[in-house]
Amino acid sequence: MTAPLLTRRVEALESAFRHIARSRMAGVPILHPSLAVQAVGFAPAPAEAGPPGVALGVLITPWFMNLVQLPLDADAAQALPQPGLSQALAIGDWRFDFFGGEEEGLGRYAAASLFSPMAEFVDQAAAVATAREVLLQLRPVAPVAASVVAPIAVTAAPPAEPVPARRGFLFGRSNAGAR
Repeated sequence: MTAPLLTRRVEALESAFRHIARSRMAGVPILHPSLAVQAVGFAPAPAEAGPPGVALGVLITPWFMNLVQLPLDADAAQALPQPGLSQALAIGDWRFDFFGGEEEGLGRYAAASLFSPMAEFVDQAAAVATAREVLLQLRPVAPVAASVVAPIAVTAAPPAEPVPARRGFLFGRSNAGAR
């Protein structure tokens, strides 16, 4: 897979959903006026996150935020669930139900809902930050060799109130009782 192919596919995804926003979704009351269609963090999916030839990322729209499997070739597209059907998929410690979809100018894709509607987001920056955090939780972090790890000085005092864990915050769980 080449970077230009991934770029073209992401542009097609955004274009298809911008068209949906202007046509089928125009005037629907759940549209968040401060949000726009934006693809975030699309990259080749890890082996457990779909068939070969699939990119994984988050699609933000004024009406939803979905984790999207975006096929990069015809074989990968055929391996995704057919439009209207779902397929459960474990990515790391999380399980998602991906529903197949197909749009003119884009072709087949699969999406798992993260947020809908989008009323809890103040603006596009908050939605993008959340999308990036979701992807950080789902993508494995490459280990860092011990020889390049430098100690970090902590200069700020710990928070007085417990801070929810990122995973708990993103997926609706609280650790308010934990310290």
